[in-house]
Amino acid sequence: MDLRELPLPVIGAPMAGGPSTAALAAAVSDAGGLGFLAAGYKNADAVASEVAAVRASSSAPLGVNLFVVEPYQPDPAKVDAYRRTLEPEAARFGVALGEARWDDDHWQAKVDLVLDLRPDVVSFTFGCPSAGVLRQLTRRGLLTMVTVTSVAEARVAVDRGAASLTVQGPDAGGHRGTWDLEAPPGTTPLLDLVSAVLAVVDVPVAAGGGIHDAAGLELLRDAGAAAAQVGTAYLLAEEAGTNPTHRAALADSNFAETAVTRAYTGRWARGLANRFIAAHTDAPAGYPHLHHLTSPLRQAAAAAGDARVAHMWAGTGHVHTRPATTADITRSLAP
Repeated sequence: MDLRELPLPVIGAPMAGGPSTAALAAAVSDAGGLGFLAAGYKNADAVASEVAAVRASSSAPLGVNLFVVEPYQPDPAKVDAYRRTLEPEAARFGVALGEARWDDDHWQAKVDLVLDLRPDVVSFTFGCPSAGVLRQLTRRGLLTMVTVTSVAEARVAVDRGAASLTVQGPDAGGHRGTWDLEAPPGTTPLLDLVSAVLAVVDVPVAAGGGIHDAAGLELLRDAGAAAAQVGTAYLLAEEAGTNPTHRAALADSNFAETAVTRAYTGRWARGLANRFIAAHTDAPAGYPHLHHLTSPLRQAAAAAGDARVAHMWAGTGHVHTRPATTADITRSLAP
């Protein structure tokens, strides 16, 4: 697999938590791009079922994305204080907050799974696996990709053996891929970041963050990127698993802005600006601790159709998102 040989230089970004589905991944790849399954928040059996579903409907290339969740212990006093600020929100929905805890997102089981099932591409977010893991995947014939948000991260990833990179810019929706959980998210514009990364590494680079049309993709290609990684543009795709509350907000002019917050998961992420984000700027760093803490609240808000509280990840180009088939969206992005 070589990113530079895709019929269409479009990668469907893995969007954990619902939007990425087997149908979406298959449709992106069948249209000539590269579709991804988001393995985050799922156990290995669930990921295996999704891989089987894609392969049952498509023979096109497939990528699987894994979270690299490094050990981390947030300040317990800050987490407890934050819990207390959330209790009135949870009580309003009649739910109990979750346990603020760390886990590694079934890391080893999912590494073993991709080594066994051998999707065409395995990508990593939130950090970089060891050189040993990257070597194992490469020896199995899999293309490895590591998400980076800085030149320093890009150097480390390539030094460890990453065969390609995904460069994430500040306009991207969802979680920032920044490796250091406590570091403020970078603000270097995507095209400048791509140029800076390509000046120090010699591997194919995909890039994303704010790309919503063919003109944006062409600018990326001119900067040297092999492909654009696109997520927000697919949120309203027929095949996406985006929940109804999120879909409605994307079409609502009252949600015209996005904001970067760690109020939902303890990790910086960009989503549609709402009351919850504005009210909880005090959220401490702590992933996945806050993810588990707020999970029942977020699920209840989405089920109730309360967009004032629900998390609705989206990039800065969300105003251009339109309902369509995945095939049509993919083709519309091609230069």
